[in-house]
Amino acid sequence: MSTLQSWFHEVVAWLDARGKGAWLTAMILGFIFIWPLGLAILFYMLWSDRMNHRFFKCKSSRMSNTTGNTAFDKYKEDTITRLNEEQTAFKTFLQRLRDAKDQTEFDQFMDERTAEQKAAKA
Repeated sequence: MSTLQSWFHEVVAWLDARGKGAWLTAMILGFIFIWPLGLAILFYMLWSDRMNHRFFKCKSSRMSNTTGNTAFDKYKEDTITRLNEEQTAFKTFLQRLRDAKDQTEFDQFMDERTAEQKAAKA
């Protein structure tokens, strides 16, 4: 990836992390200082669907929506907590598997290397 593309992706990620206000501010400043830049940002926002209200919804705000039914909201919260714990446990399990595989491959490499060194001495 070229430096320009890398820079562009970093800027987009930075603006996405800050939300709709950052995109609108960048577009307005672009129009004020270099109008073609503001126009380019506007077209990019429209093309990439960043003007869609669903794009900017925060995950935490979606999770905090309540139905008004406290029993269901409690159930939903407990389920989400349980799923997050299961996801963390699964990620830990996968990491242990990767670590074990890496250790096995390293041990095999060292055994082969030792065997080669013994064969070279003989």
